[in-house]
Amino acid sequence: MDFFTLSQNRESCRNFDDSREVEREKLEKIIACVRLAPSACNAQPWFFTVVASPEKRKEVASAVQKMNMNLFTSKARAFIAISQDKAAGVAGKVASRFFAPYDIGIAAAHICLAAQELGLGSCILGWFDEKKVIAACQLDDNKKVSLVIALGYAANQQRRDKKRKKLESIAKYI
Repeated sequence: MDFFTLSQNRESCRNFDDSREVEREKLEKIIACVRLAPSACNAQPWFFTVVASPEKRKEVASAVQKMNMNLFTSKARAFIAISQDKAAGVAGKVASRFFAPYDIGIAAAHICLAAQELGLGSCILGWFDEKKVIAACQLDDNKKVSLVIALGYAANQQRRDKKRKKLESIAKYI
């Protein structure tokens, strides 16, 4: 599908079909895609942990359900945790700006768009118990988890209408 159609069709999925597992080949394609994402100064400050085993999925789902948020993640069939070295901020600092958070956002977009292209739903999660995610993903203490992305087949294929600001209110041409 072309990029514009992909952008139009992608939406956050909060209703996963827990009867369908995500194929490993699709997860591998997503990682192959995100590996190509651009980053400031080609720093590539990320590390991706793909969580697909039932027991680890349960641990990650529990970690992202902090304060009864994100309860739908119990039905997600995979997660990708995006982490970075805690020292990456220093290495990625150029002209007093830290670029790693921007790079992580670009990577997250690549993951979600690749998932959409492969027929999977996704939801970016920024609300989680970081210590629990680190433990579930078996990450070193030098890692900081930036985002977790829930993946799976959507239980409902019907698209919602996108509510977006008018073009005139978000851009100008000079």
